[in-house]
Amino acid sequence: MKVKSRLRGEVGEDVYASWFRGVEVEQVEGGIVHLTVATRFLRNWLRTHYYDSVLRQVRAEWPATERIEFSVRQPHFTIEQPKEQPRDARRSPALAASGLTPLPMPLRTGYGGFEGSPLDPRLTFSSFVVVGNTNKLSHAAAQQVANAFSSPQSPFNPLFLHGNVGLGKTHLLHAISWEIKHQKPETEVLYLTAERFMSGFVQALRARDALAFKEKLRNIDILLIDDMEFLQGPTIQQEFCHTLNSLIDGGRQVVVAADRAPTHLDKLDMRMRSRLGGGLVAEIKAMDYELRHEILVKRAKEACTDTNGLVVSDTVLAFLAERLTESGRELEGAVHRLRASYQLTDEPVSIAVAEQIVRDLMRGAEPRRVRIDDILRTVSKHYGVNRGDLLSGRRNRSIVRPRQIGMYLAKMLTSRSLPEIGRRFGNRDHTTVLHAIRKIEQLMSDDNQLREEIELLKRLLRD
Repeated sequence: MKVKSRLRGEVGEDVYASWFRGVEVEQVEGGIVHLTVATRFLRNWLRTHYYDSVLRQVRAEWPATERIEFSVRQPHFTIEQPKEQPRDARRSPALAASGLTPLPMPLRTGYGGFEGSPLDPRLTFSSFVVVGNTNKLSHAAAQQVANAFSSPQSPFNPLFLHGNVGLGKTHLLHAISWEIKHQKPETEVLYLTAERFMSGFVQALRARDALAFKEKLRNIDILLIDDMEFLQGPTIQQEFCHTLNSLIDGGRQVVVAADRAPTHLDKLDMRMRSRLGGGLVAEIKAMDYELRHEILVKRAKEACTDTNGLVVSDTVLAFLAERLTESGRELEGAVHRLRASYQLTDEPVSIAVAEQIVRDLMRGAEPRRVRIDDILRTVSKHYGVNRGDLLSGRRNRSIVRPRQIGMYLAKMLTSRSLPEIGRRFGNRDHTTVLHAIRKIEQLMSDDNQLREEIELLKRLLRD
């Protein structure tokens, strides 16, 4: 069906498999396309979250469509035996590149006919970009769980990973799964998003086969749940809590990821929050400058190796590391953009080019509006110089360096142009401002103390 094929391309394989695989066209009549789904839950979910997307793809097939209607067909719940994959089909270019032996495991996890969410073979411990102060606890705990899985009792059960989006939670869940299957291929691994768990449980309830569903989950070796914050509904939460207790009490491993710590997941039942918090709770914190810079260096090195002639200077990387603070995906996206820009325009990658390319990313990275007056006041206080000296023509080293730092901060933290910054710093030419910025960037690359000093000033200005 062309509509389903288009939907798969738009929403991605994981979302498609969770919500659209069982959608069927019942009738097309009078400008209305009637679609049927297996459960009331799916009907309501598709109406609420994907109506516009489905309508758009349906109109591409039937242009006269005015609206779509979802209805629930007679419930059924069949268990299909997993099809044996040809040996060659199991091989993945990304997995081969990682140096791991191909695993006897399909890309989509499952157990006893229950289909889990897909595992990306690229997301392994060896491909985890950089381990730093902000993620080393979570990374070490994930490795410990994976490596100690063959022991009688895992040291961290459950393991609860939490942090904002784009910091590596899903990567670690996939890495644990791949490592365990690599060490013990016979292990029953089930990786699920919270949405996938809800969908499977609701279908089982509608099919009056909930008992079989529960038994399947409680007999696996390791259960990994992603996006726990989306688990909703008292009945579903109660069942998950029973499953969680059964697995842990039976010595089986549970790993959970969410955007907040268990105590802050207000929509979850108190007993579930207590049980999730009873193991190891490891936070993946926002990346600091050093970690962001290391990630950019690694990704830029890969891009330069694959792209003939591409050069990304450390000055540009330091600039991006300062301005892009949200997530690892943001950093990788910036490098992809720089690479694409060079390939399309053949223009060398400079700070000006980098700023123009990633301007929309940096817009969200500025916590609050910083004024040049704030910079002058903060720099004057920090270095013990008068504001008048910063704006004067004096060339003493004790004044020149704070003045240059002030100009650098004005460029990094405000949207002011170089000529405007020059005017605010004693009517100086824009070339003087540019020289000051480059000078500070050069010094920062060699002087850790200066870099930390400027980082402190930024924090003072943003707080």
